[in-house]
Amino acid sequence: MGRRKKLINNTYIPQHQIEAIARCIMPDILAFYESEEGQRKFAEWKKQREGSRQEAKTE
Repeated sequence: MGRRKKLINNTYIPQHQIEAIARCIMPDILAFYESEEGQRKFAEWKKQREGSRQEAKTE
C-alpha cells in the first residue's frame, strides 16, 4: 500500500470534521464534473489557466 500524505490543516476545524464534510459533498462534486456542463466548465478553466501560464512565460 502507498503512504498517505500528511495532511496540512492550518485551521481551528478538527480534521475529522473536514473529512466528514468532504464525504458529504464529494458525490455532488463528482456528479457535476461528470455532467456535460461540468466538463464544459472544466475545459474552459483549463483553457484560461493555460492562457495565464503563457502570459507569465512571455513577461
